[in-house]
Amino acid sequence: MTGRPRLEVLDGLRFVAAFAVLAYHYTTLDRIWQRRAAQIFPDQTWTYGWLGVYLFFLISGFVICMSSWGRGVGSFLVSRAVRLYPAYWLSVIAISVLLSVWPFFRQPVGWDTALVNLTMFQDAVGVPPVAEVYWTLWAELRFYLLFALMVWWGLTYRRVMGFCVAWLGAVTVAKAFVPDGGIVHIVLMTDYAPLFTGGIACYLMYRFRPNVLTWLLVAGSFVLAVPAAMYRAGLEAYPGQEVPGWPAVLLMGVCFLLIAAVALGWLNWVRGRWLVVLGATTYPLYLLHVDLGGPLLRALQWTVPPTLLVVLVTLAMILVAWLVHRLVERPFAPLLRRALLSLRPRATPETPPAAAPAPAGGVTRR
Repeated sequence: MTGRPRLEVLDGLRFVAAFAVLAYHYTTLDRIWQRRAAQIFPDQTWTYGWLGVYLFFLISGFVICMSSWGRGVGSFLVSRAVRLYPAYWLSVIAISVLLSVWPFFRQPVGWDTALVNLTMFQDAVGVPPVAEVYWTLWAELRFYLLFALMVWWGLTYRRVMGFCVAWLGAVTVAKAFVPDGGIVHIVLMTDYAPLFTGGIACYLMYRFRPNVLTWLLVAGSFVLAVPAAMYRAGLEAYPGQEVPGWPAVLLMGVCFLLIAAVALGWLNWVRGRWLVVLGATTYPLYLLHVDLGGPLLRALQWTVPPTLLVVLVTLAMILVAWLVHRLVERPFAPLLRRALLSLRPRATPETPPAAAPAPAGGVTRR
């Protein structure tokens, strides 16, 4: 698909997803305000803002499939590391330092915990995360490792379709017969796999045109994602309170439709450099908004009206995110790329045929 313009609408949707998660945290988390957030924001408009993570995963399925097509597995893994680690390392260091001088949600983390977190594999070895939002990165990493197998094999329409069908089939079997919490569920990501496959299916529609099979894959992914969304909605309830699950299913359906609309070209009119700028702030904003913005909300909540305070802190965090992109991600990503590429084994130059000893019989084999 070389020659196609950048899908700037995806940058905008990534920002929408990050903003939804930010608004959800800032207006519904009691621990930020040290009292019930519902008393401060009684309308609870962003109760389902956690679905921004679901939109992230859908976009990730689309973008990872798109950006890895025609690449080798080494190039694919290097590109993912370069994209994730610079801003992530900054967030681990900044949040660890902040917790040491101002414990916010929890006690300061030890240096050993922070060092393990720098690998991004803390969940795999049972070490607590420096920031609770890091759980989504663990899901992304597992998706990358699974999809790297497909990149190594070579991406084709049939292979990618088969991968998605096999993944969803394994998820269905695991949910039916394997107890929760085991290694099978961890590897298969049974709660979030349908979101990644939904995004992949939409990319196949974008690249090869939609057909019955891709629509069935999108529909099947949506159906299999419903139970996890319903369960997550139930976790939002206070003791004795009921939070309906149908709005979560409806909003998740909107997320699926948005990515499908991108694939079908219905949102090609949504474009502009400003969308790319907003998209560039998304990752740092997601990493830092709770642990840097949360203390500001707590400290200033009695001096500034809550709604105005949320607006001001949100704007401040977007500015911080943009600075992280400009001052950390942009200069350090090329350095990290060169460092990783230098670690790849180099091909040993072949001995010139003339210098090679001739085999018996005097025939030189080439």
